[in-house]
Amino acid sequence: MMRLLLLILSFFVLLSCESTEYDNVKYAEGTTSFGYSAPIGNQNLDLNIEPVEVASLKRPPSPSQTTSQKIIKTGNLRFETQDLAKTHQKILDAVRNAKGYVQRDNTGKNYNSHYQNLTIRIPSESFDTVIQTISDGVTYFEEKTISQRDVTEEFVDLNARLKAKRTLEKRYLELLSKAKDVKEMLEIERELSKIREEIEAREGRLQYLQNQVSESTITIYFYKTTSERGVTISYGSKMVNALKNGWNGISEFFLGLLHVWPFIILVVLGVFMIRRWMKKRKKK
Repeated sequence: MMRLLLLILSFFVLLSCESTEYDNVKYAEGTTSFGYSAPIGNQNLDLNIEPVEVASLKRPPSPSQTTSQKIIKTGNLRFETQDLAKTHQKILDAVRNAKGYVQRDNTGKNYNSHYQNLTIRIPSESFDTVIQTISDGVTYFEEKTISQRDVTEEFVDLNARLKAKRTLEKRYLELLSKAKDVKEMLEIERELSKIREEIEAREGRLQYLQNQVSESTITIYFYKTTSERGVTISYGSKMVNALKNGWNGISEFFLGLLHVWPFIILVVLGVFMIRRWMKKRKKK
């Protein structure tokens, strides 16, 4: 009898285990990656839930991605030429064709050369063309420096700070309209003054950067070597010049004495008094 009961209990235990395993398998097959139960084999199920991994990738674009790149271009050229006037005119024509202007034009002469130094401002889109035009015909550059500075980050940062300051200014203006007494009005106006100064400073910096970005600067120094020599002075001329210099020296000496005549008189009187005192002392 006991054996029969054990067999019956074993049979029910086996049935319960199989049922549990089947339910676990069914649950595992019918569960999505998000933990929601779905019918097995349903391929058209739309839960309208965006995976966390995909959602994290969809971020708003940064300001640097939505702002065009801001580049400041500058150039520095130095070379020798055989015709100053022709080179100068060539540069002026290149500036005029690029719709730029000459900021500075300086001409001078050194010991053995004549030179010209120009600073020109041209639209940035014509920078490479003007550099190429000036470089045509130049056999050797003593200096040729081309630089590009990216100010996009500063440009974006200034715009963001300027926007924040304008929003703050608007809030203070709202507070000013609700001020209850003169003290509050004065405090708000003081803060408004500071904010407006910062706004004007940032606007000025933005305008300067925009000007530097839109117009490039090129400094050009070119010269022509000359074979001029100093005039040779003859020996007789040197003697005459020496006599003149000697006479001028004597004249200046006597003129100098006239300027200090009171001191000379005092010195003479002092010497006279000392000698007289010494003679009296010897007699005693």
